[in-house]
Amino acid sequence: MLYYLFQWLQRYDIPGAGMMGYTSFRALMAIILSLLVSTIWGDRFINMLRRRQITETQRDAATDPFGVKKVGVPSMGGVIIIFATLLPCLLLGRLGNVYMLLMIVTTLWLGALGFADDYIKIFKRDKEGLHGKFKIIGQVGLGLIVGLTLYLSPQVVIRENIEAHGPDGQVQVVHAAKEIKATQTTIPFVKSNNLDYADLTAFCGRHAQAAGWVLFVLVTILVVTAVSNGANLNDGMDGMAAGNSAIIGLTLGILAYVSGHVAYAGYLNIMYIPGSEELVIFICAFIGALIGFLWYNAYPAQVFMGDTGSLTIGGIIAVYAIIIHKELLIPILCGVFLMENLSVILQRCYYKAGKRKGRKQRLFKRTPIHDHFRTGMDMVEQGCRVVWSRPDRLQHEAKITVRFWIVTIVLAAITIITLKIR
Repeated sequence: MLYYLFQWLQRYDIPGAGMMGYTSFRALMAIILSLLVSTIWGDRFINMLRRRQITETQRDAATDPFGVKKVGVPSMGGVIIIFATLLPCLLLGRLGNVYMLLMIVTTLWLGALGFADDYIKIFKRDKEGLHGKFKIIGQVGLGLIVGLTLYLSPQVVIRENIEAHGPDGQVQVVHAAKEIKATQTTIPFVKSNNLDYADLTAFCGRHAQAAGWVLFVLVTILVVTAVSNGANLNDGMDGMAAGNSAIIGLTLGILAYVSGHVAYAGYLNIMYIPGSEELVIFICAFIGALIGFLWYNAYPAQVFMGDTGSLTIGGIIAVYAIIIHKELLIPILCGVFLMENLSVILQRCYYKAGKRKGRKQRLFKRTPIHDHFRTGMDMVEQGCRVVWSRPDRLQHEAKITVRFWIVTIVLAAITIITLKIR
């Protein structure tokens, strides 16, 4: 809203009104505003949760192994992240931009889904929360909305990056003059860094392009569901999910910024996406909200984000990556989320295989994988064989969290580096 107000003021030559026209200025304003909202208003919101006894009641134990109480800590703190993200976007963003609108819809959609889950857990005292099938339906529904919007909207176009040989024999990257709708996405380690989904459906003949869009929508659904659930699983330690998501968000923000700038897109040899620079405002608000939330969520946590926050931040990361055509970089960038998902799946399969043979066995001491590191062998079921039992000693939650942050930082750097390795 402020963006349009200052645009109107600029017509009357009001000094300083033109600042809102700069993406960098609005991005910095967004991160400052979201930080202020999440820290100042967040404190009041946490006190309200405490007064109304909207607190954690379903933790595995009343205290962690180091004596810090977990039960009784206010939950549903994801509302802070959502509000602190959306307010700067509504004030500073261009609301006519289809990418900004998609991110706002994503935040509200998954925020509502996570809120319903937390409401059932806290107020209905149902440990299972919202039934899993309803979560999947919600995530699939969002994937369909995002995929179909990107397919149907005339604003969603790209300019393809093309490698050309200059007079001196050096390879130069130029972008096509014509904007097109395409099913291309960025993929590392290959020439031109592009993969066209339509190429994978070439067997459909003259319907290959349409089939490519169908495949794109299916990939969108898969990515949204996987990343959203991965972030949900990662939210098991104080500051873990918020810190990892802020690092991932920063990386995606860099990729969105260079994708919206022809010269920078040419340097990384990625497609130019007109309008994607507006996403920088959203991601700055998102990062600011997460950092502000960390003020209260760092160990020992004063508030938990709950599914209201974890499902939302995972969905935001997934949809953001899809919009800027970087969804195939997600397995690298969100490697921590991927490992959380895989650890649960592998643990369950291995445990069931042993159960059929009449023996107790596990791959890890506990899952998701971060719980493996804060579980001592004395806390494992008697007579159960554990394949990976190291470390033998109990690790402090704060140390595990910071080490997971470091892994995510390394993966973020690798994600960007892979675009230059072809």
